[in-house]
Amino acid sequence: MEAKQFEGETLQYLALEPDGYDSTLSYPMIILLHGYGASMRDLTSLCPAIHSEGYIYICPNAPISVEIGNGMSGYAWTPPRDEREDEDLELAAEKLAVLVKEVTSAYKIQPGRVLLGGFSQGGMMTYRCGLPNPDLYMGLFILSGVAPELDLLQEMLPEDRSQPIFIAHGTSDHMVAIAEARSAHSFLDAEGYTTIYGEYSMGHEINQDVLGDLIPWILETLPPAV
Repeated sequence: MEAKQFEGETLQYLALEPDGYDSTLSYPMIILLHGYGASMRDLTSLCPAIHSEGYIYICPNAPISVEIGNGMSGYAWTPPRDEREDEDLELAAEKLAVLVKEVTSAYKIQPGRVLLGGFSQGGMMTYRCGLPNPDLYMGLFILSGVAPELDLLQEMLPEDRSQPIFIAHGTSDHMVAIAEARSAHSFLDAEGYTTIYGEYSMGHEINQDVLGDLIPWILETLPPAV
């Protein structure tokens, strides 16, 4: 796979083109959103593990630069929860929407041929940006993530609740408590969504057991081009 770095209108991002990429073919797209303090490179190792020939992958940097210690920096979608205002989440959602429009246009991706997924804070963004837009996003996957405030999210839900959703969380996650995932799962079920929900013996991470369930779900929900 070939990774190309771009300075988008609102966000910097990596585009990973599949092996044997043919610009005349119509590919589906998977957008991967990293967690707090990470970067656009953080989830790129998932791409060949999912499928190296059948998808275009987009991995953006979140808009806020943050210090993560020892002289190192990363990126965040919003400030931490105890510092976050509603407008912080909305601004991040607006910037991501601009990016998605940009990359789907550049690669000629049809609406409904996109999966949106995220880890940790990227999972929060997946809920916020993915749920209101089922015509754009065929499905959503949230890994060790937390939902935004559910009352706010409820106001944004569309009439169509058929969007497939995959949720995975570690039972020993000390960064985002398992109760957060259970709450989001219960909320979505009550709102009429069909979710694939799994709890795994792990911490704040993505392990092989998660991938063993996630990858077949991706391939079934939005089949690869080849």
